[in-house]
Amino acid sequence: MKVLIQFIKDGLFTITHGRKSYHVWMSVLTLAMLVGAYCYYIQLDEGLAVTGMSDNVSWGLYISNFTFLVGVAAAAVMLVLPTYILKDLDFKQAVLIGEGLAVAALIMCIAFVVADVGGPANLWHMIPGIGTFNFPNSMLAWDMIVLNGYLLINITIPLYILGKHYMNKKANEKVYLPGVFLSVFWAVGIHMVTAFLYQGLQARPFWNNALLGPRFLASAFAAGPALIIIILGIIRKYTKFQIEEKTIKKIAKVVTVAAQINLVMLGSELFKEFYSPTHHSQSAFYLFFGLDGKGALVPWIWTAISFNVFATVILTFHKLRNNMNILYTACLLLFVAIWIEKGFGLIVPGFIPGSYGKIVEYMPSMIEVGVTLGIWAMGAFIFTVLARVGISIETGQMRYKK
Repeated sequence: MKVLIQFIKDGLFTITHGRKSYHVWMSVLTLAMLVGAYCYYIQLDEGLAVTGMSDNVSWGLYISNFTFLVGVAAAAVMLVLPTYILKDLDFKQAVLIGEGLAVAALIMCIAFVVADVGGPANLWHMIPGIGTFNFPNSMLAWDMIVLNGYLLINITIPLYILGKHYMNKKANEKVYLPGVFLSVFWAVGIHMVTAFLYQGLQARPFWNNALLGPRFLASAFAAGPALIIIILGIIRKYTKFQIEEKTIKKIAKVVTVAAQINLVMLGSELFKEFYSPTHHSQSAFYLFFGLDGKGALVPWIWTAISFNVFATVILTFHKLRNNMNILYTACLLLFVAIWIEKGFGLIVPGFIPGSYGKIVEYMPSMIEVGVTLGIWAMGAFIFTVLARVGISIETGQMRYKK
């Protein structure tokens, strides 16, 4: 108990002290969270009518971000696997950062689901013993299990390792390695289950694609590590945590291969939709070319594809990829491209045209944008706190003193 109290005190001191740039960053995030909270209050007060969603398009910006962030969370496995299982020590410097990102992403996932259903009270019926959890028949029940289970794994393993380091002790591999092995399979599971949520809806042919699950994984293993590379670049520049360039370059290879596979799968999907089109291809036509004079998503998807192709080409050439500034730019473009592609490019077109052929377009309202920015700010805030404490322990600045 004494160690825990001291850990909390030292942690609070660490996250409340820092350079001016750190305080500015945390202040901006706090302001964004307050704006998001106010927008969410309006949504709770007036209902989902204040959003851009409707009876025709019932999933929008919230579920788009949820889908994307599940992939970001799953991407931590691309650092865990080589570090703990393949014993590649070059990844070890980044693995705790990746797991911290997974925790923040999973909390954001849960927050977006809560925002989408209208409020926390609307989830009471899924609580076992109070409502009907409907397991194993409901894919939503499976999704709740895998998300919360993966969150628990990614909290407990780093907490155990950092706790031991805080007390100047070595973490026992026999304690945390079983959880590491479990997290590898669980990471794949959370994204596959999320894909099955969409694939299982027979009335939405746009999602009835056997490649949806594998492509979810490919895009996740591209976007997640791409974000980690950007974060590691920032950490290298502004902290004392030493991350070698070769570590970032190895992660870049993972991003490159995943991005290439993602493009191949995209090409396969486009061939299937447009070479021999049927009436089930209308959603794809709406997304890429517009339908009946309506094409709100056309600029979005072509921007995403352009960014995706450009970033993948850059990453494919070693000389370009090994230039850190070019690498960071390519990773940012790839991250944005997959965010659009797995968001607006996947969720919204599934509802257009509607069941009776009616085309009702969707664009998020300012309330949705405000709530979304608030949740992203919350995730960035949580990650910053976790990373700052973790880095302080790993660099020896934060240690338990008897």
